[in-house]
Amino acid sequence: MNQTLSADRACGTCTLCCRLPDIDALAKPANAWCENCVEGRGCRIYERRPQLCRDFLCLWMTDEGLGPEWDPARSHMMIYRQGLQITVLVDPDFPEIWKREPYAQQLSRWAHEPTTAGQYVIVFVGDAVFKVD
Repeated sequence: MNQTLSADRACGTCTLCCRLPDIDALAKPANAWCENCVEGRGCRIYERRPQLCRDFLCLWMTDEGLGPEWDPARSHMMIYRQGLQITVLVDPDFPEIWKREPYAQQLSRWAHEPTTAGQYVIVFVGDAVFKVD
């Protein structure tokens, strides 16, 4: 993953990446807190965390074009790109937030962006999966 960290962005108290994705190297299922996470503070094993965790940066951390409303601690969503797919992991405590503004409009815009032929947006909310049209 060749990502560049935005100079003015920081994880702050957000720990969604410790909860929302599944992390095989830690036997951590999706939507469950990692046993190494201190909620609101971060990783207890930061210096020895798995490579997947070391390499990961959410879109909020790398895309300066995203406004403050996309801060995961505020939006309750963690977003990242995988090739043509934009993946949105929604905090299951806020299952409808991705359907609200300003998020719904932006997700739809990404799904229809003509600059990247074949780009698509997938939203995960708990066990439910949605493709944005």
